Amino acid sequence: MAVQKFTILGSTGSIGVNTLDVIRRHPQRYQVIALCAHRQIDRLYDQCVEFAPRFAVVGSAQLADDLQRRLASASCPTRVEHGPEALVRMAELPEVDSVMAAIVGAAGLQPTLAAAVAGKKVLLANKEALVMAGPVFMRAVRDNGATLLPIDSEHNAIFQSLPHDYSGDLLKSGVRNLLLTASGGPFLRTLVSDLERVTPDQACAHPNWVMGRKISVDSATMMNKGLEMIEAHWLFNVPAEKIEVVIHPQSVIHSLVQYVDGSVIAELGNPDMRTPIAHALAYPERVAAGVEPLDLFKIASLHFERPDFDRFPCLALAYRALREGDSAPAALNAANEIAVAAFLDGRIGFTAIPKIIAMVIDRSPVSVLETLADVLAADRTARRIAEQAISEHLSG
Repeated sequence: MAVQKFTILGSTGSIGVNTLDVIRRHPQRYQVIALCAHRQIDRLYDQCVEFAPRFAVVGSAQLADDLQRRLASASCPTRVEHGPEALVRMAELPEVDSVMAAIVGAAGLQPTLAAAVAGKKVLLANKEALVMAGPVFMRAVRDNGATLLPIDSEHNAIFQSLPHDYSGDLLKSGVRNLLLTASGGPFLRTLVSDLERVTPDQACAHPNWVMGRKISVDSATMMNKGLEMIEAHWLFNVPAEKIEVVIHPQSVIHSLVQYVDGSVIAELGNPDMRTPIAHALAYPERVAAGVEPLDLFKIASLHFERPDFDRFPCLALAYRALREGDSAPAALNAANEIAVAAFLDGRIGFTAIPKIIAMVIDRSPVSVLETLADVLAADRTARRIAEQAISEHLSG
């Protein structure tokens, strides 16, 4: 059995930590070549000492110097680099077979795209590669023979529930539509009138999943499900009208595929990201992930409901952006990142997030995306418009 060699982009985040936990359980199958983080050098130090990668990457020269000194004192041979260019190099390393793309936000786009261009097995946990650059990224995957495996629990569930030879043709595969499940986040039962007073800590208190603060806010607004809907469009070649969001608070069914014969196939499991990570790591085989088996008797019942677009306007905005196409999803993503950061910093309220995003979509020119430069230009324009919209909101 050949050892699979990994670069992990975003090793100190929740996906990266869970990836290393699965790898730790199967040292004969996997080897870590590069670990990449931004600022969490204490955690990265511990990871380097344990897994002894050839390379580590951090966000700045000062952090790189600090980490290199600490690793040298521990007799760890890891070489530390820094900056966006180093992330791209780690994604392209000839000795690397697989790249876990788990850097949150637009910062993860370029190294993830580089992994696809290099023909790697890309384990995709970075939403922005598809939301911002769907046509560019999928073309890179096809043209360079890369393998693309989804890590988000919802997309991984759909991947497992589709026919094994699914080629992007719904009709040929007998698929009616895709059902993306959503927990509904922490404010599913909160009065809409009370959402104006939501604090960042309340928004980050997800009932089922342990995630970073930005992703937790996206779950609270259900923008995460909107971004996942756009991802599903690109991953599975499915139009917006064939992707339905279903609120399922227990987070036991991770998503479903509905077939034309009336069958509905779903993937179920405890809400633990190690399950989809282990599936993608070992695909097409299966390995133990350290996840407890699902106890159906303990769950007893499952609940489903349609999303309320008045409560979750960000979800409606995501559908709008996908239908407008071209650069509109990139503008949506940029606006959301700026608005969520402003909310977490205490500059705007929770209900201002969708207002800012709507203003950006209204004002952003829609352009065709042919290259990465086109994507980055659309992203920059939308971010500038978002900052202007926040200033107007604060002055108003």
